[in-house]
Amino acid sequence: MHGRTIAAGCGGGPAMSPGVDSIAQSMNNGAIMQSIVVQIQRGDEQMTGTTSPTIGWIGTGRMGFALATRLLDAGYDVAAYNRTRTKAEPLAAKGATIVDKPVDLANRDVVFIMVSAPKDLEEVTIGKGGLLTASRAAPRIIVDSSTVSSETSALIRRLADDRGSQFLASPVSGNPAVIASGKLTVAVSGPRETFDEVEPILSALGRGVTWVGEGEVARLVKIAHNVFLGVVTQALAEITVLAERGGVSREAFLEFLNDSVMGSTFTRYKTPAFVNLDFTPTFTMPLLSKDFDLGLAAAHELAVPMPIAAATAQIVASAMGAGYLSEDFGVLLLEQARRAGVTLTSENAVVLSGLEVATNG
Repeated sequence: MHGRTIAAGCGGGPAMSPGVDSIAQSMNNGAIMQSIVVQIQRGDEQMTGTTSPTIGWIGTGRMGFALATRLLDAGYDVAAYNRTRTKAEPLAAKGATIVDKPVDLANRDVVFIMVSAPKDLEEVTIGKGGLLTASRAAPRIIVDSSTVSSETSALIRRLADDRGSQFLASPVSGNPAVIASGKLTVAVSGPRETFDEVEPILSALGRGVTWVGEGEVARLVKIAHNVFLGVVTQALAEITVLAERGGVSREAFLEFLNDSVMGSTFTRYKTPAFVNLDFTPTFTMPLLSKDFDLGLAAAHELAVPMPIAAATAQIVASAMGAGYLSEDFGVLLLEQARRAGVTLTSENAVVLSGLEVATNG
């Protein structure tokens, strides 16, 4: 696959954070020639079923480490970078090569990025030693699973395009336990032909990979998903407290719910936390609140009323005001109980989450 070349200055680009505009401008100088050099070096090579592509991975936090491990377990040649090198080094025991700078991954076929903020994505791609700063090399495909805005994503897509690299936005749904069970899902947007080329690699990450369209629409899909996550969790907290106030144990109520047509993978997964009040964080309230803000901003821009989401966002803000900042967002249960005047205690029951069989199998 050959990357496209876009002349510097064409079209109106998205707003950049302070300092990024000058970096981008210097990168654009000579971008066409660099892109030609990169494409000549690549020749007409294509990823085929007989040649396994080389993989780069940037960002080995809890999620990134687990996903890179799945690619290693699937037999891929993986080289990894993390800002704190010690967090990446355990991957070496699994067969990965550990590099010192993102730019050291520029000669890889496919590079995944999973960082936590827009400034981090800019740093690892166009900052000093960034992935796109090599003069004579760039990845063929960049797959970005970072938590960033559509504007930042569009910026990096344009700069990658200048270097002849195709760019896919690829947010994921899950956490390390979900990854270990093989139930991660991925939404992908960008060129369809690029998605088709890397789909076998993406499929190694979990059970569901969906191309949702061009451009940055995968970011909206992920935000919509997380808004639904918050709304469902709040609804589950409300009916669970209602049942307990009426004399039904949380274990019995949630067992019934999970066996009914209203039960789901998610309600079963959250049942141990609700029954035993174990709120070890998988996703915190501030992160959920941020996604509600993004979702409601998108709703305003697209003129879509979301009254239930707006009400839930206020409840999440109230829970944060009550001090629930570092616990798992399942503490919405505790906040609901507090407002109802119900004191909850752990039921100390053995309850399965639905992920154990796949994890231990």
